[in-house]
Amino acid sequence: MRIFITGGTGLIGRALCRALRAEGHALTVLSRHPETVAAKCGAGVEAMCVLAEWTPQRAFDAVINLAGEPIVDARWSVRRKQVLWDSRVTLTGELVRRINLAEHKPAVLLSGSAVGYYGDRGETVLDENAGAGSGFSAELCQSWEVAAREAEKQGVRVCLLRTAPVLSNDGGLLDKMLLPFKLGLGARLGDGRQWMSWIHIDDYVALVLRLLQDAQAHGPFNMAAPQPVTNAEFTRTLAHVLHRPTFFVAPSLVLKAVMGERSALLLESQRVLPLRLEAAGARFSFANLESALRALLP
Repeated sequence: MRIFITGGTGLIGRALCRALRAEGHALTVLSRHPETVAAKCGAGVEAMCVLAEWTPQRAFDAVINLAGEPIVDARWSVRRKQVLWDSRVTLTGELVRRINLAEHKPAVLLSGSAVGYYGDRGETVLDENAGAGSGFSAELCQSWEVAAREAEKQGVRVCLLRTAPVLSNDGGLLDKMLLPFKLGLGARLGDGRQWMSWIHIDDYVALVLRLLQDAQAHGPFNMAAPQPVTNAEFTRTLAHVLHRPTFFVAPSLVLKAVMGERSALLLESQRVLPLRLEAAGARFSFANLESALRALLP
């Protein structure tokens, strides 16, 4: 297939490009730094600098939309929120307009979202039928999904990827956590009772490949391992795998004072299950957190 990818140079995008290239697909990656695409995504991957380069005569069979500025890396000022919004909602709207103009419509759009869609839900078990939550992250995801679903009006199959934090040894969540944990400074966040959903990068990529090919798949999918854990359990498990102690606690009040509104990303509880994927026959190579961490941290 001829596949157009936004966010292809990011953590997930790089791994996905490797898998798609191995299957023989022709890839075009949208990037503000097109000179880096070959090194990050592979030789032979075409780079596109702006969406305007997708002319109506240009044909793609599938679109994978993973673009989005990092949500946890900077305080959520008014300006930063606009950057996050534009990199997700506005870009997706522009992407769908390109699809609408295309003489050859792609068959499928796989579009990013996040488990933040559900907001802070405590002990509630969340499948794809659960309603949206409140707060900036939830509102961002809702609008992101609405923008993507506009492509359905053109007969395009749309899958919404409600993504949990992705575990990889090539960046992301683990990269931020490893140094303090290796130094014995790993800390539980708040009371540690908030549920954390997660997914191993290999499972994520396998699920995307599955959704790309499954003509019956559409709508939202929880891209999360079937065994979510509490933050306290995640902390203990990571420390155990690294053979380090965990004596410390990062109090909620301190996190809120230091991080402001974005502390919600660490303190909100989302007990997410991938029921639609499992019902469609998907299986996870890493359903258990300890096995996932051991595979990534030899």
